[in-house]
Amino acid sequence: MGLSLPHLIVLALVVLLLFGRGKISELMGDFGKGIKSFKQGIADETTDRPVTPPPAQIAGQAPAQTAPQAATPPQATLNGDTVVDPSQPGR
Repeated sequence: MGLSLPHLIVLALVVLLLFGRGKISELMGDFGKGIKSFKQGIADETTDRPVTPPPAQIAGQAPAQTAPQAATPPQATLNGDTVVDPSQPGR
């Protein structure tokens, strides 16, 4: 006992009479905008995702030799302005 073609036609006519042609097209337009927004959000999420560096050592492999990097201390700021410490040479 399924829905046959005549049943679907009657159902479509009842929905059209209840909501009207304008309301149905407005609902479908909103539905399309929602799908577009969802796809755009998914695309933005994949581009905003930070790239994670590969692990230092994979099981069974020797660690890669890298040159040591000089650690630079962060500069102090005061209300967004850089504060120069006169006790630090070379600055």
